[in-house]
Order: sequence, then C-alpha cells, then structure tokens
Amino acid sequence: MSVIGIDFGDDACIIAVARQGGIETIANDYSLRATPSVVAFGEKNRILGVAAKNQMTTNMKNTVHSFKHLIGRHHSEPKVLQERSKLPFRTIESSDGSVGIVVRYLNEEQTFTPTQLTAMIFTKLKHTAESALSIKVADVVIGVPCYYTDGERRAMLNAAETAGLNVLRLMNETTATALAYGIYKQDLPGTEEKPRNVVFVDAGHSCLQVSAAAFNKGKLIMLAATSDPQLGGRDLNVILAEYFANDFKTRYKVDAKSNPRAWLRLITEVEKLKKQMSANSTDLPINIECFMEDKDVTGKMNRAMLEERMESMLVRVEATMQQCLSDSGLKVDDIYSVEIVGGSSRVPAFKRLIEKVFKKPPSTTLNQDEAVARGCALQCAMLSPAFKVREFNIADIQPYSIRLVWQDESRQEADMEVFPKNHQVPFSKMLTFYRKEAFMLQGQYSQPAPCPDPIIGHFTINNISPTPEGESQKVKVKVRVNIHGLFSVHSANLTEKKETIEEPEKTMETDENKDKAQAGNNTTETPNDKESQPSQDGEKEMETDKPAEGTKTEPKAEGEKKVKKVLKTVDLPITEVVKALNRNQLNTLVEREAQMVAGDKLENDRINSKNAVEEYVYDLRSRLYEELEQFITESDREKLSRLLEDTENWLYEDGEDCQKGVYVDKLVELKKNGEPIKERRRGREELPAAFNSLLTSIQLARKVADQYMQGEEKFNHLDRSQVEKVEKAIGERQDWVDKNMGLVTSTPLHSNLPITAQQVYSEKGTFDALVNPIINKPKPKPKTEEPPPAPKEGEAPMEGEQQQPNGPKSSQEPSATKNTEPMDVD
Repeated sequence: MSVIGIDFGDDACIIAVARQGGIETIANDYSLRATPSVVAFGEKNRILGVAAKNQMTTNMKNTVHSFKHLIGRHHSEPKVLQERSKLPFRTIESSDGSVGIVVRYLNEEQTFTPTQLTAMIFTKLKHTAESALSIKVADVVIGVPCYYTDGERRAMLNAAETAGLNVLRLMNETTATALAYGIYKQDLPGTEEKPRNVVFVDAGHSCLQVSAAAFNKGKLIMLAATSDPQLGGRDLNVILAEYFANDFKTRYKVDAKSNPRAWLRLITEVEKLKKQMSANSTDLPINIECFMEDKDVTGKMNRAMLEERMESMLVRVEATMQQCLSDSGLKVDDIYSVEIVGGSSRVPAFKRLIEKVFKKPPSTTLNQDEAVARGCALQCAMLSPAFKVREFNIADIQPYSIRLVWQDESRQEADMEVFPKNHQVPFSKMLTFYRKEAFMLQGQYSQPAPCPDPIIGHFTINNISPTPEGESQKVKVKVRVNIHGLFSVHSANLTEKKETIEEPEKTMETDENKDKAQAGNNTTETPNDKESQPSQDGEKEMETDKPAEGTKTEPKAEGEKKVKKVLKTVDLPITEVVKALNRNQLNTLVEREAQMVAGDKLENDRINSKNAVEEYVYDLRSRLYEELEQFITESDREKLSRLLEDTENWLYEDGEDCQKGVYVDKLVELKKNGEPIKERRRGREELPAAFNSLLTSIQLARKVADQYMQGEEKFNHLDRSQVEKVEKAIGERQDWVDKNMGLVTSTPLHSNLPITAQQVYSEKGTFDALVNPIINKPKPKPKTEEPPPAPKEGEAPMEGEQQQPNGPKSSQEPSATKNTEPMDVD
C-alpha cells in the first residue's frame, strides 16, 4: 500500500510518496518532478500535463490552465472576474452560478467546471504515481492554500473523489511546509521549554503565504497564517511582458497585447528571463523569432530595471509579512529563523525584503519546490495505519472567523462567534438551545468575509416537539471544524424524560433508599451562561438560550405508587445545504470522468499502434540498403521497398484515422516480410558465439577423458563405464557441430539458416547435463580411524589400553567432570 502527498499548484503539481523509511518525489512520464496543471482538449481525447503545456500556443482556446483560483467560486465574484480577464479561453456562468469553461472536445462544444478540470489533473497524477510505484494508489493528502474558503475546500474534495482518490486530509500548504521542517529536526526544545518560533514565507507562482509556527519536540502549533492570493511570480512575468510589449511596439510597430498567441509566447520567454535574472545582474537578452507579422524581435533587461518596476509588489509583500507578525503576537526577537519556499522566493529583492522585516537572513533549509508535497506525504503516512511514523502532534488554525446565526423563539435574530480567527482546528463545540419546534442555524464568515457571499451553509435541526407539559426541549448541538477545515453542524440531540409507575416494595425503608429516591427525582438541570472549560475530547459546551422555568415536583403521600423518571437521549436529524455537489451530481461526474479516461486510453492505444507502423516503416527502410542489404535478394528488396512506400503513403491518406485493429494487421503484414531478414542477420552474428560455447564444453570434457585414460591420479576415482559414456557423447556432439557448421557455411546470406543459435545453446545444455556430473565428480575423502572410547569411571581399561591416572583428560570428556587430587604412586 502506498500513500502519497500532492501539492496542487496553479502552475504545476508535485507528487511525493512515503516509502522505505523516507519521502521521495515521483517523476512523471517525461522524467520531470513537476507536472503542469494544464488540460488540453482534442477531437478524440484529452491531453494532460507536460504534453498539454507543450501545445498551448497551437491549441490555445482549447488548452485550459490557471483554474486553481476558479474552483469553488462564483462566476461574478470580483476576484474571478480579475482571473478571467487573463485567460485566453472562453468562460460562461453555469446553471449553479459557478464558472463554466467552454472548449471544443470530441468535435463538439462542451463545458467543464474547474472541479472537473481539477479531477482530470488528479487522474493524471494518480496514474503517474501508480506507474512509478507499480501499485494502486488511493489514500492521499492534498495541499491547499491557507486562504481557501469552505466552498473551495468542498470543491477540492469533490474533485478528488471524482478522480477516485480517498482524501485523508486537506492540509494547508503553510502547515505542510512547517511539518516538513519540524519532523526531521532533532534539536527542538522539550515540551516544558520555550518553543522555537519559525516564520515560513511561501512565494509561489500565483499567491504569497506567510505563516508562523511554534515547535517543541514532537509538537507543532501554527500561530498565524496570512496571505495575498493575487500576488505571485506570474505578476513579475506580467511586469516584464508589459515592458517588452511596449518596447516592441515602439521599435518594431507590433502590439503583443492585441494578439493572444503572441502575448502567450512573450509570457513564456520572459519567465525564462526572470529565472536568469535571479543569478545574474547584468543585461540579459530576449530573442523571439517570427513574433508577429513575420518579424523577429529582440530586447534586453537587467535586474535593477525589474526591481524598479516591482516596487508596488514589494509593498504588498511587506504588508503581508507585517500582518503575520501582528497576528502571531511575536516580536522579531522571538523568531528563531525565517524559512523561504516557493519558486518566487529565489528573487533577490524578496530575500532582501525578508531580511529587512524580520532582521534575519532567509534560510533555505527546505526544498523550495517540493516542501509542500513532502509535508503532505508525511501527514498521509501519519494518518495511514499501514505506516509507523514518529509521533508528531499538529495543531492547525482556522484562517477566518466563523459565526453562527439563528432566530430565537421570539423570532429575533441572534448570533455568536463560535470559531474566531486563528482558532485551533480540528475542534468541536457543544451549544445548548431551548426549542419547541425545528429551527435553522446559519454558518457565516464574519466581516470582512473572504468572499462576497459570506454564508457557509444552512443547517436545519428537525423532529423537535414540546415536552408533555408544553415546555421547550433542551437541544444540544455540536458544531465542528473538521480536519479538512470544513465547518458543519456535526450532531444534535435532546433528552426525553419518560415516567414509569412502579409498585411500592414492601420492605423497610432505610436511609440509603431515601437518598436514592431523592437522587432519582432530581432531574432539573441548572443553566450555565458561561462557557465551560474544554473537555478531554477537545470540545467546549456553552448555553446559547435561557431555559424555561423548571416544573416543581409535588411530594407524594406515604404508600403511594412510585413514579420513576427515565432519561433517554434522542439524536435529531440534520438537513444541511452547503456549497458542494450532492450525491447524484457527484456520481454523474465520476461516471463522466471514467468515460473520458476510457476514451483517452482507447485513443492512446490507437495512436501508439499507428506510430508503431510508422516507426517500423522508417526503421526497416533505413536499414534495407545498409546493414540488411546482404541478407535479401535484389528482387525481394525492391518488392519490399515498394511495400514500405505504399504503407507510408497509406498512413498519411486513407490510413490517417483508422481503428487500432487496422494498424495492428498492417504491422503484422510488414513484420511477415521484414523480420526474416533481421533474423538472418541476427543468426549470422549469434551463431559463432554459440558454436564456440559448445566447442569449449566439448574440449573440457575431452581433456578430462584423455587424462583418465592416461592414468592421471586425480581422476582415478571415476568409473570407466561413465568415462566411456562421456567419450561417446563427445564424439556425437563433435560430429553434430562439424555437420551444422558446414551447412551454415554453405548457406547463402540471403537464405534462411538451417539452424539457430538457440538450438546450439540447447545442445550445449543437454551435453553439459550429461557429462558435467561425471567429470566433476568429487574425489572421496580418505577414511580416518576413530580413537577407542575412554573407559568409564571405576572400570578396568580394555586390553591393549594403558591407564593414565594423572594424564590429561580427553577432549570428549564433559567439562562438568570433577577433578580429583593426584595420588602418589610408589
């Protein structure tokens, strides 16, 4: 069983796996560690990952990328509008208000949601992991940005389920980075000591995340996490691209901004230039051939010019880092180190700004590109029962404040903040309500909300009715933020009181019975308006409404029947409406993804079969007049050449779009003509070595037989009849070799050989099996006389033995035998 961690990035994804006592990063089918988050659609199949990115400029409108910021969001949100303005493909508003991406797939216009596109990437990553590990992969931990809302997290879970993945945890990327840092540290302070505070700055392709964490031995507590979701390395690309676009417009009279394809090519080139600037401060050139209107363009830029144009970005970066310091409650002197990760953290201006804010040079302890994936893989191993990982407790935080809104019995709106910002998660709280009928709770993000619609979900508590006395029921509701960071009303229950009448027992009433009766009748609960301390399971209980007045119990007359009150807890059903797909919608997505996977496999097999035919044609034709020329007659060579040419023409005309079986039959026909030629050449190369191997075995056997016949002492243990059997086998094999070598020599090169190297090796194996046990028979060891046994104590020595009372004991005598005192003998 394998467990993997996935860093799902806006630009690329990375997979890490826990195995062999460590964490490894998995390479894809292009031997790259990073798989681009790109999906391209064609007439017959989808193209995912590296291949999709490679054809981005040629199939621009049907190649989808940068959809990480669209998943789980509404089409009309300001941030979505900003993202959509950068995309070259068409988007529409779906029926549920989400973003719909329109592409041409299977020769028709189709619409996909960001959830479906994310599922496609997960499918690709899953197949990549299974190919590398040679085992099915199901359990996974996926890294998500710390700023993701409840709706975005639910959409990510839906995408993973569509791809057939079992998500053990959606882990904040900031927490995954901290885990990757802390679990390998052996010098962390003890649990009773002051924690080590570390700041992590994650400057990625599309966002900036800054977090602070406190470490003790075997323990990680996240203190704060702040972010700027619209600030990343791609913004630097835009700054560079706009500079060169204006430069080219002035010098070459071409406007790159007016041509989406030219703009995309420019973005690709300036990204390469940006990476070079991180290591060089001199002027660096950029050259693009046939950029626009068949014009070649060139330009240059240096690091100082870039830093001058990114001043506004640096102001936002500094504000995010200062906000993290403020939220964590740390001072600069309290920070042990500042760790940087993410591709954009290599920009020198970012490093200088980090040192300015935190008064410490940034540290690069972690792998800047793979830290999140490695942390997710570690967490997956910790959550999986199949792995044993060193104990390491993780306390994550809730990025946004969550409040609960409801209407009390007088229809007045009431609310309370149940989870403040940076509250520990996962965590549960128990709330108490007094109700006579079903009621609804609404989860909301407190202002300022992370999205225009602050509502997380509606939760209706059903099956509530008044008590027999017409009073309100005491309803206990558990609200929870779970391990994925999702808010929910986890459960609700009430306690029913039922009365049963019991006949009085005719026994003498004792003081103990009186006490028990009083305890059984005392069922009125005392309300507590203050929040109690957390219980052992991490829950808190609090009263939200005042209870109705308690009912008084009348004293019973002596001799009256006793009334026993029984308390029964009843679980109440909860109806929830959240921003997630329902089961029917999810099943539809799973089925559609499975159909597309099957279609991709069928098309890939068809293309591979076609490519196999084309490859065979080119390979055989290139060798037919060179190394294979001697092994085919002139007439056959011309005939085969015409067949190859006809096949090539067919591939680009009628055979351009055929079924897999047609290509398989065509390849069989070609191999029927081409493989015998290759076999002749192969046989001519392999037969000499095979004959030499057999002759070597014959010579070794003949040498042993001759030495035996000459009376060599080292072979005198062999049986004569067996040696004669060896001599007979030697003669037979020598005749067989002479005969077949002569046949091979007399056979023309363009004719099939009468024997194959495999047959020669088979003869050698038969010969070795016959003679080797005989000629390699070991010489028996000479017999040695065993010494006579020593006489037992008290017995006379046997005849011929000499008794030695004071002599040394035999080595076979047990060591436990007692030593006797030597006696004087006259």
